[in-house]
Amino acid sequence: MDIVTGILLVIHLLGWAMALGMAIAGMRGGELPKGATHGVLTALVAGILLVGMAEMGDGDVNHMKIGVKALVAIGATVVAFLGDRDRKAGKKGSPMIPTLAGLIVVNVAVAVLWN
Repeated sequence: MDIVTGILLVIHLLGWAMALGMAIAGMRGGELPKGATHGVLTALVAGILLVGMAEMGDGDVNHMKIGVKALVAIGATVVAFLGDRDRKAGKKGSPMIPTLAGLIVVNVAVAVLWN
């Protein structure tokens, strides 16, 4: 089980890294790249699976922290889809790009700083 949890954690972190990288790259170009939505969805699904693995194990799960992280992740997913919609409509300078980057940073900060 530890190997599966480790693999899911790596996938989760890579999803957030991909989404943040795409958001930062989009700030320069003015539109959110296609991969940001995929990165956010990857991180969201992997996070849900990580919580499921933690619930099956013997350890305690901080449900308040998981709830806050889930809300931020769902918010980031919505923002990524809105940014994708703006890209398809040809809009430049979408406010969704810095919002997505901020939500990702908040999610990572909650994960690291909340004990």
